[in-house]
Amino acid sequence: MRLRVGALLLAVAAPAAAQPRDTLTIGITQYPSTFHPNIENMAAKSYVLGFARRPLTAYGADWRLACLTCETLPSIENGLAERETTPDGKAGIRVTYRLREGLRWGDGTPVSSDDLRFAWEAGRDAATGFGPAEFYRSAYELIVVDPRTVTLRFDRVTFEYASMGDFQPLPAHIERERWQADPRTYRTRTAYDTETTNPGLWNGPWRITDVRPGASVTLDRNPAWNGEAPAFRRITIRTVENTPALEAQLLAGQVDMIAGELGLPIEQAIALERRTGNRFRFLFQPGLIYEHLDVRLDQPPLSDRRLRQALLLATDRRTITERLFAGRQPIANTGVNPLDPMHDADVRQWPFDLARARALLDEAGWTPGPDGIRRNAAGERLSLEFMTTAGNRGREAVQQVLQGMWRAAGIEARIRNEPPRVFFAETLSHRRFQGLALFAWISAPESVPRSALNSDEIPREATNWSGQNFGGYRNAEMDVLTQTIPEQLDVARRREMWRRLQAIYAEDLPAIPLWFRSDAHVWPQWLEGVRPTGHLNVSTLWAEEWRVR
Repeated sequence: MRLRVGALLLAVAAPAAAQPRDTLTIGITQYPSTFHPNIENMAAKSYVLGFARRPLTAYGADWRLACLTCETLPSIENGLAERETTPDGKAGIRVTYRLREGLRWGDGTPVSSDDLRFAWEAGRDAATGFGPAEFYRSAYELIVVDPRTVTLRFDRVTFEYASMGDFQPLPAHIERERWQADPRTYRTRTAYDTETTNPGLWNGPWRITDVRPGASVTLDRNPAWNGEAPAFRRITIRTVENTPALEAQLLAGQVDMIAGELGLPIEQAIALERRTGNRFRFLFQPGLIYEHLDVRLDQPPLSDRRLRQALLLATDRRTITERLFAGRQPIANTGVNPLDPMHDADVRQWPFDLARARALLDEAGWTPGPDGIRRNAAGERLSLEFMTTAGNRGREAVQQVLQGMWRAAGIEARIRNEPPRVFFAETLSHRRFQGLALFAWISAPESVPRSALNSDEIPREATNWSGQNFGGYRNAEMDVLTQTIPEQLDVARRREMWRRLQAIYAEDLPAIPLWFRSDAHVWPQWLEGVRPTGHLNVSTLWAEEWRVR
């Protein structure tokens, strides 16, 4: 699969260089809740760690899978992947990876097969809380071939067998002892959070040298890095959760650029471009970014599908995208983006229809009260808690609009927002939200949403809160589809299964689909080489290619 997304930038005359630039300051809107590569999934962490570590594989800006720390991408054709029968008679596959020569942790320790083995051992223990759980369940054996080579044996064959996702080396010489002491409490004792500036944690072009919780992360060149030499001696990443304040820091020169992955809402960036002319470079990058409302499904009133459908019918998404986002955010009918080859253009749609929304609420037993807010037979108000990331001007504007639209249908929305690091690390991951949660999923090309839709992925204490099915969605057919789609190697048959997945999603509404987001990247005119991907793997994984013009 090869897709390209993006926009052309107009060439502009480069200003005369006053002095060599060897530092770069980047503004983002969130701060990582943890620095451990395998605990919790948060875009801010992925962006920061993209400078400081390298996984085995990643999808690039061309949407093709490539090796980052491995020598050769395994395939059946090159013999590094072999079909086999598992000990219990299943169709399986063994995949062999060889680490690039010369890879070292920042303290000089070689990156080795032992680091991959430790990552596999920790992931296999459910008490550790690594995700995705299905990867570690399926990878039932890891064989150390030599100090740089491992073979993983999987108990099923998938079309994405060469992609290792978040599986990556972890520094066993630092982390193994901490993990062995007690896997269940490892996530609170990992050196990634207690000794974040320990150079031995990082194998990328830079290493983290200073952290100021909630405010900034500083990275300096990693002397142990043996890849392409990075241009910048130091990179500082500042967290400014309030987007107008972030824009002000850009204009004042306090930050050089704003990361599109975690930056300004698109409407704010469009207005900024109009005001500043060619002072900065702008790129509006469409991608696999799904803005939606997670729904607490396992408790009333949102457990009633009719209420979820009424919410969507009462939402005029087209008007919102045109007025707030200049029409640049295509409306979503499911979580599968039209840019993805498995998108079904004929899936059921829910156009704005206030009368139909009201009828569904009537049918569900919610009748208008004296103040216009509906009540059930017990006299309980139809009032829903509505959360998102505090300080994001675009999302907070959407909240206000949705609150008014839903009130017209008789639904009250009570807005309660939290800082991103609390919202993602605590409220969502521990399923403490009570109604609706507005945020975005970012996925890789043709990424099966097992972690968000399979009932095995509902976070719970027994798995140390791993999994991303925050709403508590349970559907037996969806469980089967999210398990078996990866195992279907025939593209045409797989497409039919994807079509069925999207049909169930559009009818059941495990989440309320809103739109697919475009990211607004804002760079200084002197910076070149940044290549946004438009998907899960962030641009910072190739930051050693960034250069000063």
